[in-house]
Amino acid sequence: MLIARLIADADALDTRLDRASVMLAAEGMPIAMASMLDFCSDVLQIALADGDAATMRSVIDEAFGPCDMLIADHDIEVPRLLVSDMDSTIIGQECIDELADYAGLKPQIAAITERAMAGALDFGAALRERVALLEGLDEEAIARCLDERIRPVEGARTLVQTLKAKGCRTVLVTGGFHHFADPVAEQVGFDRVVANRLAVSAGRLSGGLVGPISDAQTKRAALDEERAMLGEGARVLAAGDGANDVPMIEGADYGFACHAKPILRAAANGRIESASLTAILSLLGIPRSEWVMG
Repeated sequence: MLIARLIADADALDTRLDRASVMLAAEGMPIAMASMLDFCSDVLQIALADGDAATMRSVIDEAFGPCDMLIADHDIEVPRLLVSDMDSTIIGQECIDELADYAGLKPQIAAITERAMAGALDFGAALRERVALLEGLDEEAIARCLDERIRPVEGARTLVQTLKAKGCRTVLVTGGFHHFADPVAEQVGFDRVVANRLAVSAGRLSGGLVGPISDAQTKRAALDEERAMLGEGARVLAAGDGANDVPMIEGADYGFACHAKPILRAAANGRIESASLTAILSLLGIPRSEWVMG
């Protein structure tokens, strides 16, 4: 079984579906059923008796263009665990880049961040390099940055609160910092936070970190640990945007690349291209009447 759900432009939807059907048939993957979901009328579900997920993803890209989508090899259900990245996923910013602006170093640090998220640099080394550049910055700049710059993306709180209402445990895992992640988690409603900790001395950043680095393997380990506590058969959803999210995304049943770098898009079986994370709720088949609005 192969199930694909997508939220596509309603304009010429039938024509696009016909094109997808022809393309899939040519790959030996005929469509068994295609219809709009009963309680999420903007979601098209395509079911195949069998097939290859990568081929399905490629066909959707060509036939429908960029769209929110999810592909699974089973009947899609509400997950019991959400593990999400923070920067450029739950919030619209990269915290270290915004903090660097208060030190007059944003272009320099943002360039390193961009390369690390694309997978061109080792994450741990890039993180230490960026943190070292912030040495001497007044700790008060963190509070100012949070207040002035850091904002959840559209639909983040609704996504988390709705899944929690459905019995889902929620974990925020980030290569960023507890100084930012803890307040964001409280605002959005996450149950647990995994993050790095900035070293502070005499009210100023010392240019280092306290404890081990929270990186790609830390994120995957958190997902595996939480899944094990839920028991066999628990579906897991993960969301992220960069290279250090790849292991976590690969470990999830529903791995969403949110406005993501190409390296993560290639690893994910779900994508969010629209502005709001509530698209994930629609793709899971949760009707709007059951959303907990944030």
